Amino acid sequence: MDLTKKKIFVLTGAGISQESGIKTFREHDGLWENYKIEDVCTVKAFFKNRDYVNNFYNQRRKDLKNPKIKPNNAHKSLAILEKYCKKYMLVTQNVDNLHEKAGSKKVLHMHGTLNKAFCMDCNFNFELNFDLSSSYACTNCKNSGNVRVDVVWFGEQPKHLEKIYRFLGDIDIFISIGTSNNVYPAGGFIDYIKQFGNGKTELIEFNLEKTIKSNLFLRTFIGPASSTVPKFIKKELEIS
Repeated sequence: MDLTKKKIFVLTGAGISQESGIKTFREHDGLWENYKIEDVCTVKAFFKNRDYVNNFYNQRRKDLKNPKIKPNNAHKSLAILEKYCKKYMLVTQNVDNLHEKAGSKKVLHMHGTLNKAFCMDCNFNFELNFDLSSSYACTNCKNSGNVRVDVVWFGEQPKHLEKIYRFLGDIDIFISIGTSNNVYPAGGFIDYIKQFGNGKTELIEFNLEKTIKSNLFLRTFIGPASSTVPKFIKKELEIS
């Protein structure tokens, strides 16, 4: 298979970043264990206690600066794949910046990112490199209190969906890494491909274990993504 001539869509989930030391709220000792989800990731929670929510995401962003948190070989291999492929889209459900740190340029964060913020009053969006607080005033509209991290909360629409579905309609390869494909709307991407795609898309999965959707994939690679993904990409690109 010559990947350089294929139109490739890559979807990454929590599993790829978990290998880099980022905990998820779905695991037993996860990041969210001491926080109720409804207290830190809903608009209602933000309006109820802005600084409690702001401080939670301020800490998550600080965690990304920990020298122990760095891209693994799966992130790095995807950056290499991007350089070889002319028709390529990488969509991540993760809010970290590990893909970018690894060198990927064409990254769409469908659930937003910890490194950006926006004003709920005027929608002004900007890079976030400081701690947010309820006293911070938007530099665009000058209102204070309603600037928040640009992470998609429960009840909100994921980002870039129109662009994603437009690309999914005619792809050669769909690669899923570190995700169960059960959480929508990402969980519906495969259904969309099968219903509206070109009928020739090859589905490839990389995961620590099989999921209830593994039977939909032509090929499933079980094991750490930091090991299985680089081997696959090196083999298909025929690089050393």
